[in-house]
Amino acid sequence: MLDKTGRKIDYLRVSLTDRCNLRCIYCMPEEGIPKKTHDDIVRFENFEKVISAFATLGIKKVRFTGGEPLILNGIEKLIKFTSSLPSIEDVSLTTNGILLYDKVEELKKAGLNRVNISLDTLNKEKYKKITRGGDISKVLSAIEKCISIDLKPVKINVVLMKGINDDEVEDFINLTKAMPVQVRFIELMPIGEGLKFYEKSSMKIDEIIDNHKELIHIKDKSNVASVYKIEGAKGTVGFISPISCKFCNNCNRIRLTSTGSIKPCLHSHDEISLKPYFNDEKMLKKVIEDAIYNKPDEHHLAEDKKSQTDKMMYQIGG
Repeated sequence: MLDKTGRKIDYLRVSLTDRCNLRCIYCMPEEGIPKKTHDDIVRFENFEKVISAFATLGIKKVRFTGGEPLILNGIEKLIKFTSSLPSIEDVSLTTNGILLYDKVEELKKAGLNRVNISLDTLNKEKYKKITRGGDISKVLSAIEKCISIDLKPVKINVVLMKGINDDEVEDFINLTKAMPVQVRFIELMPIGEGLKFYEKSSMKIDEIIDNHKELIHIKDKSNVASVYKIEGAKGTVGFISPISCKFCNNCNRIRLTSTGSIKPCLHSHDEISLKPYFNDEKMLKKVIEDAIYNKPDEHHLAEDKKSQTDKMMYQIGG
């Protein structure tokens, strides 16, 4: 599928839930989130209908996100369904890793190809503070298990926050020397709970690259990350800078929220509900095609540098 600017849109990110078993300070309110009714959240059978429609229109890659997608029972069945579609070449998952250790073998068997794990610190106590109570040992065990069963590449997503975890950049980079992982440093975005930290804690990716001359730039297929490597290291280091150096010209993705709406651009307030068309395959495909064709050419922040979306990050999907 092509949008009006000629970009090929072949990557669908599906947020299965806005709920999470952690309360990360830049993402989730400490008190949790308002509960939605059963009818608000899309059921798996309707996710299957939408994913099938996207697949017939040219989507080749699907990533399941949340909230935290692994809190949902039956996710392996949805992964198996998605991986069985002839046109789907890659099925991936973004998770905080807390529940991953016990589920990863079954997920791989179902057809999961890759996993991204959110981990903003390597310090046990700091992890508890950032996540408001999480156990880092469960995440580290999950990473090791993913590697042991050859579910690679394992990508570790690190949201950079000045004064919070910027003192661990060296530790994360050194992690790639011994482990076949890609540590991906991601700029904090001015969206949702992140707005509370953005002015004080945001930092540019260039600050890290300039201070680590040992990093060698390498070619990579990623549309969003600039990838580097230390000579002789088993892993790589990626940098994602959606704010200071946005990659809109190469954006190939479309998002589906857990409430059944297409979100053509992360920072736009525009959404298109698919719920009225779940039982009308022809109209479902037409609405999807129209939404993709009219995808914004780039994201625009408001004058106060805030994202224009009124949704929290956990409502959109990572």
